Amino acid sequence: MTVKLALLKSGENVIADIMELVDENEKVVSLVFSNPYIVRLLTPELLMENSLGLKGEIEHKVSFSPWIVLSQDKKIAIDPGWIVTVVNPHEWIKSSYEERMNSGIEESNNNENLIENFEVITEEKDGE
Repeated sequence: MTVKLALLKSGENVIADIMELVDENEKVVSLVFSNPYIVRLLTPELLMENSLGLKGEIEHKVSFSPWIVLSQDKKIAIDPGWIVTVVNPHEWIKSSYEERMNSGIEESNNNENLIENFEVITEEKDGE
């Protein structure tokens, strides 16, 4: 599985197993997103350091929701022109996404899981 985070022109951050489809000239004709989910950071992006600047933990609230909630498709081809960039997600985001895929949450028909699904993740912060 090649889990990547894509920033789309629409401003959405989509996490998925992303593969390139290329033509006979090795030109990318589309990217295929498998099990795409929108990832939103619910905590403020500006975080205050503790008063001593020592090692600590940062809590992140992250929500995951299906990218195209009205579709039953698990693989979606994307025009490369709609993608601003594709990057490696932080390990804590990737792990949380993979846990969701392995636990079967993506198969749930429960709207509560699809729309209001968020998680608090703790990240170690090194002192400077």
